[in-house]
Amino acid sequence: MSNGAGGAPFLALLSIESIMSGHLSRTIYVGNLPIDTRESEIEDLFYKYGRIVEIELKNPPRPPGYCFVEFESSRDADNAIRGRDGYNFDGHRLRVELAHGGRGQSSSIGRSNGYGSGRGSKYGVSHRSEYRVVVRGLPSSASWQDLKDHMRKAGDVCFAQVFRDGDGTMGLVDYTNYDDMKYAIRKLDDSEFRNPFSTSYIRVRSYEGSMSRSRSQSREP
Repeated sequence: MSNGAGGAPFLALLSIESIMSGHLSRTIYVGNLPIDTRESEIEDLFYKYGRIVEIELKNPPRPPGYCFVEFESSRDADNAIRGRDGYNFDGHRLRVELAHGGRGQSSSIGRSNGYGSGRGSKYGVSHRSEYRVVVRGLPSSASWQDLKDHMRKAGDVCFAQVFRDGDGTMGLVDYTNYDDMKYAIRKLDDSEFRNPFSTSYIRVRSYEGSMSRSRSQSREP
């Protein structure tokens, strides 16, 4: 048996697999949600079972909706499954179980780059796409969550980002398909954007060209 340098990659692989396994044991899948469920409602459902690290909510164009909830400990995740699986939420019987590895893992282990503010989904659901619009005229207080909530009125949003440059506060939004992107341009251009702090009228256009210059990104924890 060799204890040389050749064993280092194997040990590193075991370490990564251990981290991924531990992460999955703390993350639950919540299915059969009403299509208009908000993140705050998910937090209300699960906060009593332990500290929540992250909620990743998915509201597709057609029901049901679903989400992933990551707890700080696997015990909290188990308690949440026992307490909420089969729970009647607004007339919908919830399906709550551990998230499975088949949903995909981010290539980065540890701190996630996230859904919304340009972050890559840890669960293999959120992603960039070619069906992108640029949103101008956002209030300076806008976050990526605010932008996502507004833009999903037109369809299935898979990515949202807010940043600031010389033209003010802007956003990028990716849809999962071409039809939703075109509908967003028609429906949400010159629409009223609201968040708890301010209101503005936004312009929505098809994204063209590269925006590679330095940006100050709005990234919520």
